[in-house]
Amino acid sequence: MILALGLTACGDRNRQPEPDTATVVTATEAPAFASPTLQAVKRRGRLNCGVHEGLVGFAYTDNRGEWRGFDADFCRALAAAVLGRPNAVRFVPLTASQRFDALRGGRIDVLWRATSWTMSREISEGIRFAGVNYYDGQGFLVRRSLDLASAQELNGARVCVQRATTSELNAGDFFRARGIEYRPVVTANEETARTAYQREDCDAFSADISALAAARTLLPNPEQHAILPDVISKEALGPAVKRGDESWTSVVRWTLNALILAEELGVTAANADQLAKDSRDPQIRRLLGVEGDLGPTMGLSRDWAKNAIKASGNYGEIFARNLGPDSALDLARGLNAQWNARPGGLIYALPIR
Repeated sequence: MILALGLTACGDRNRQPEPDTATVVTATEAPAFASPTLQAVKRRGRLNCGVHEGLVGFAYTDNRGEWRGFDADFCRALAAAVLGRPNAVRFVPLTASQRFDALRGGRIDVLWRATSWTMSREISEGIRFAGVNYYDGQGFLVRRSLDLASAQELNGARVCVQRATTSELNAGDFFRARGIEYRPVVTANEETARTAYQREDCDAFSADISALAAARTLLPNPEQHAILPDVISKEALGPAVKRGDESWTSVVRWTLNALILAEELGVTAANADQLAKDSRDPQIRRLLGVEGDLGPTMGLSRDWAKNAIKASGNYGEIFARNLGPDSALDLARGLNAQWNARPGGLIYALPIR
């Protein structure tokens, strides 16, 4: 009996204590939606939006000094969503080498500058991408007089590329993988690359196809130049924000999705107000803030999405005006068509509910 009691006591000493259920804390509530960047934008009364220093179709100044373009319109839509005023935006032109420093340093609140979403950028540059608003790919612009059918015929060619861009890396990968000799002509930005190509300092200009289409419109005789059929990369372009403010990332992401969903549902800049009054479609009513409190949960007004749509139109309107049939670039929707179009593309809005 004494031996048994001793063994029992030893067992009690070695047994792990039962957890006190009264002291176990389980996180059951989501953290509050709070964004330092959003608060800073509201205090300032202005959105600082980083854009290209001059790329036709995406971000450029017109004859009156007004910013125009695909990316510029998304900046205005975001300003309208956050501040209720599409013109409450300061455009900050940035080169490729400046853009991420400007974002990390707080000089801009969002970077909407035809920037490709890559793994290395999210890991190494201290940024987060909020979505994709244009699916692109890299190609080659050449003179028709060269009578080329493919980029694989550029053996020994001089190829203009921009420094500190994915274009420089992609061109090197393309030629190296095929054992093709080429000579890179590395320039500071798109304008100097285009100028070098125009001076015939290089035989081809390699960049995103949308950028090549824009560059061609600025050449003295655009019809004398062709974009080769080769697409050598996947370039998902979209807005980037500084890492560490998840709530601000959500504000940018859902503003972009609101514009995409608006096109899918047939909501335009012209009919948004009327649909807010008359539509019985629950999706439209939620999008326009008639039902639900989705805007206030992000620290925005109930009609945040309606304000964004009225600022520049839905995704399709923004595309047509700046890149599509209503623009000098006249680019087809292609991959940037809605997912349910015929033929379908990759543009797909996340559910707003």
